[in-house]
Amino acid sequence: MSAQCVMVLGTTSGAGKSWLTTALCRYYQRQGLKVAPFKAQNMSNNARVVASENGHGEIGSAQYFQSLAARAVPDVRMNPLLLKPEHDTHSQVVVLGQVSEALSRMDWRGRSNQVWPVIARALDDLRAENDVVVIEGAGSPAEINLSSSDIVNMRVALHAQAACLLVTDIDRGGAFAHLYGTWALLPENERALIKGFVLNKFRGDAGLLVPAPQMLQDLTGIPTVATLPMWWQHGLPEEDGVFDDRSVASGAVTLTVAVIAYPRISNLDEFQPLKNVPGVRLQWVRSPSEINALKPTDWIILPGSKNTSGDLAWLRSQGLDAAVARHAGQGGAVLGICGGLQMLGEALIDPHGVDGNAPGLGLLPLVTVFEADKTVRHTQTRFAAQMGATANPWSALAGVEVSGYEIHHGQTRPHAGMQAGGDVACEVLAGGLGWQNPAGNVLGLYLHGLLEDAAALQALFGARWGKPVPTLDSVFDGLADFIELNFEPGALQALLRPR
Repeated sequence: MSAQCVMVLGTTSGAGKSWLTTALCRYYQRQGLKVAPFKAQNMSNNARVVASENGHGEIGSAQYFQSLAARAVPDVRMNPLLLKPEHDTHSQVVVLGQVSEALSRMDWRGRSNQVWPVIARALDDLRAENDVVVIEGAGSPAEINLSSSDIVNMRVALHAQAACLLVTDIDRGGAFAHLYGTWALLPENERALIKGFVLNKFRGDAGLLVPAPQMLQDLTGIPTVATLPMWWQHGLPEEDGVFDDRSVASGAVTLTVAVIAYPRISNLDEFQPLKNVPGVRLQWVRSPSEINALKPTDWIILPGSKNTSGDLAWLRSQGLDAAVARHAGQGGAVLGICGGLQMLGEALIDPHGVDGNAPGLGLLPLVTVFEADKTVRHTQTRFAAQMGATANPWSALAGVEVSGYEIHHGQTRPHAGMQAGGDVACEVLAGGLGWQNPAGNVLGLYLHGLLEDAAALQALFGARWGKPVPTLDSVFDGLADFIELNFEPGALQALLRPR
């Protein structure tokens, strides 16, 4: 029999769909059910490498984490369509894990007709292999200007005959209007699939909500099945390029890690573990003044980018290039990951029109050439036995074996002229995956996931932690415990009743 489907819809983006879907995956898995997540279309530059028929492919990070929560093997069918924004009006289209240049050039509405059969087949395949499929919607199902070409919300819900939860962010205000308005804009056959309302991010006395939930049920026939308290530090990475701007730390701050938040930042979710390290403050920065306030012992991270040349131009326009160079010149730690590594070099060369040509920051004597084909793969490697001639911020990584993933068009090599003149970067990960300046304080890597790798975290922060690194699995269990505690008794089981 086909799996029963539970779907999480939201009144807006940021209402809490992704984390609630993740929590439901772990909750139903703990009931002894075989569970898989699904999101038809995800627009995000946060992507992970997973298995596909072609070896490796990409899916949105949210579905990757949801699959881990379900204790399922991540699969490209869990997110058959991934849109990776490169500019304000253009996205790279990834279908079943692989880039489609033809669809990337196609008009959005025309693309929907092309991809729906792929989406429906992926969902049907997952339903045939599982007991429960937990589906995440996108944005709002009541975006009536988009309903004729919908492939991610109610068209999916109707295809799967899913039991739908509609979640809203009550902290923003207007929650009951959001719920009622969304319901009212849906046609009757779609309304019939909504089985419960969820109030998310509530602060205060839940008794003050009375009589609104009952009034809403009288109007719609739909009960409010959960009021979820505000939970700032649930431990799950943020989704859809939206991150928590607050600088956070546990205990007295002894290290600030400043991540430059340029417009096309990608894979920002890999920094989530830093929020769990005692004494470490994770800070997203956009101005030179924030960089200039750092101590020489603090870190700057240049993260991944979906448009390296464009983000490099933005970085210069803000004056951040000089601020980063000044920090590095003082011996401060600088880490570039993927696009960040490319920025640290002397030049970006783009013979195929993939990203754009640009001068680099000149902190590493390297040159990046963008290739037409994208490298997408899992990687296990080991840092060089020596990381710099003297002690430096990255010395603790010497000899450490780490695993992660690569998603990049660029190939980075030493600048031939500078190398001939004796200005040489140290290759600290084989195959051009990692480079360090001779002083040791500037490190560039193609490897995503370093700060999620237990061995690397223990090497870099073990003395601060004084205990084993927290695991994602414990985060998933915490999410499941949270919804089990805060949903009405029996509500989650009722979603699986035959319809």
